[in-house]
Amino acid sequence: MTYFAAKSFLAAKSFLAAKSFLAAKSFLAAKSVRYSLTVALALAAAQLVAAGAEAADYDVGPIHIAQPWARATPKGASSGAGYMTVTNNGTTPDRLSCVSSDAAAKCQIHTMTMEGGVMKMRPVEGGLEIKPGETVTLKPAGLHVMFVDLKHPLEQGKTVEATLKFEKAGTVDVEYPIMAIGAAAPGVPAGGGTMQGGGMMQMKH
Repeated sequence: MTYFAAKSFLAAKSFLAAKSFLAAKSFLAAKSVRYSLTVALALAAAQLVAAGAEAADYDVGPIHIAQPWARATPKGASSGAGYMTVTNNGTTPDRLSCVSSDAAAKCQIHTMTMEGGVMKMRPVEGGLEIKPGETVTLKPAGLHVMFVDLKHPLEQGKTVEATLKFEKAGTVDVEYPIMAIGAAAPGVPAGGGTMQGGGMMQMKH
C-alpha cells in the first residue's frame, strides 16, 4: 500500500469513526430527551391525581366543613370511619348528625372513650353539638363519622359520600377522599392518632 493510499484509508477510517460517534451521541441525546419527557409526563399525571384526591371544603349556612377524609377498610370489614373539622361561625349552637352514605346502610356520629382499659364507641345521641365560634375536629381515636354495615370496602384513592344534617343550618353532601388503611390525619406524622392498637374495643349502636 502506497503512502497516499494508506493516508486515504486512515482518513476514511477516521471519518467513519467520527460519523459513528456523532450518530451514537445523537441517539443518546434523543433517548435522554424521551426519558425526560416521560418523567415530566409521569410527574404531571401524579400531580393531577393528587389534586383530584384533595378534599374540598363545604359551607352550609354559618357552618364550615374543612378537610374531610376517610380511611380505607380491609375486605370483610363491616364499618368504616370518616373525619373532618367543623366550625360554627354563627351566633347560636347547632347539632350535627349523619343522615346517609352511599357506601353504608347507616351513617352516625360516634364518640370513643377509654373505660377500664376498654375502648368504647357509641353514637352521639341527639347529634353532636357545635357551639357558636367553636371548631370541632373529628379524628382517629376520637369523634368520627361511622359508616355502619358497609355495602363494599372503602378503597384507597376513591371517595365515600355522606349526607350531613345540621339542626339549624340544613343538610350538605360531603365527599371524603379515602386514604390508606390506618393512615394518619393529613398533616399529622404517621402513627399520630389511630383507632387501632392495644386493648379491646366495644361498639354500641
